[in-house]
Amino acid sequence: QVHLVESGGGLVQAGDSLRLSCAVSGGTFRNYALAWFRQAPGKDREFVAGIRWSGGSTLYGVSVKGRFTISRDNAKNTVYLQMNSLKFEDTAVYSCAAGRSILVISFSSGYEYWGQGTQVTVSS
Repeated sequence: QVHLVESGGGLVQAGDSLRLSCAVSGGTFRNYALAWFRQAPGKDREFVAGIRWSGGSTLYGVSVKGRFTISRDNAKNTVYLQMNSLKFEDTAVYSCAAGRSILVISFSSGYEYWGQGTQVTVSS
């Protein structure tokens, strides 16, 4: 059973940086894509960024491209989301997801496993 645990959320000011971590366990992830999604109160879940475990190809959501960077550490089985120049509108619960895929996809239905999420709050 694949298990995902997020950490690193918190309260920051606009313009600050924050790094989220997602520890992945319970399998081998060579054929997996890992992604970060977020959901703000009253809004739909939004794709933030994704990465192929093997090869490291990435995909970013339009609203975060150029500010956020996704990466993975194969040895630590961890995926990171470095968030720079944070804005008030980045406030949301950020969740890590994993799915068997040869491509990084931006639809949540493409991911079978989800973490519990971590809250990121950006004060303006």
